[in-house]
Amino acid sequence: MVSEPSSAPSASTQVTTTTDGVAQVFAWDEGARIEVRNLGREIVIEANAAGLRTLAGHLLTLAKEGVPDGSHLHLEDSNGLEDGSVGLVLERSDDQ
Repeated sequence: MVSEPSSAPSASTQVTTTTDGVAQVFAWDEGARIEVRNLGREIVIEANAAGLRTLAGHLLTLAKEGVPDGSHLHLEDSNGLEDGSVGLVLERSDDQ
């Protein structure tokens, strides 16, 4: 990953989403950098330590008790991900 200004949200940024009346709060660690690349047969998620903590936090938010099936978070180029990244959707699916 190239060290350039990040397009990820700045320090203490939070996004709140609501699914079926249940709110989920997603937060970004200060300095988080997350890049997602599609290499054809595989997807690469590359991140610094703050970015990895941020992704882990997003996944834990979706895994919490009471979060409805279908709850999700869209991460996109210049909206949570580094410029040039392909979009990434984190979604809870309790269907078997």
